[in-house]
Amino acid sequence: MSGYNDKSLEVSASYRKKARFQFLERIRFFLIPTAQKRVEWLRKKKKFAMLGEHVHYQPRKYPTDGARLKIHNNVAIAADVEFTMHDVIHWVFDGMEGKRSFVEYRSCIEIHDNVFIGAGSRILPNVSIGPNAIVAAGSIVNKDVPPGTIVGGVPARVIGSFDDFMDKRRAYSEEYRGLKKGERLQRDWERFYQTHP
Repeated sequence: MSGYNDKSLEVSASYRKKARFQFLERIRFFLIPTAQKRVEWLRKKKKFAMLGEHVHYQPRKYPTDGARLKIHNNVAIAADVEFTMHDVIHWVFDGMEGKRSFVEYRSCIEIHDNVFIGAGSRILPNVSIGPNAIVAAGSIVNKDVPPGTIVGGVPARVIGSFDDFMDKRRAYSEEYRGLKKGERLQRDWERFYQTHP
């Protein structure tokens, strides 16, 4: 146990001060009421390496290593999506050696044009997504998502085609266009009971 008392393993005072400031900044970000306002704030504060046009950012938190995240144009990111550009396994390895010997692993993530990332997904380091790709809700993406595909699962794997899904949603939109709120709700329940008798 005495190896853990090495001063090199302690967190510096400057790091703690920076962490306090970031904590307050993250609270402020969490309270921003809309996805569009969050995008404006992220752009103004230059939190990402790139933040394209027509981006919808629903998550209430942003990644620690935003300088390693590029988000291109026409991207929608649903609630509770997390981007992880580093890990902390070096902490364990350093503890085993009793001193700081290992460097924190870090890598980049790039989200190309026309991408949707579903709620609760986690994108891991060294991943490129799209263009024209969909990540299903709750997925863990640990490798590249090929252009024009839909991926889902833990870990994520290809489960469909972007173009096929777009065609289905076009047909859905044609069916629902012009319906009033009550009519749409009734249609939703009718469709539900067709597949859930």
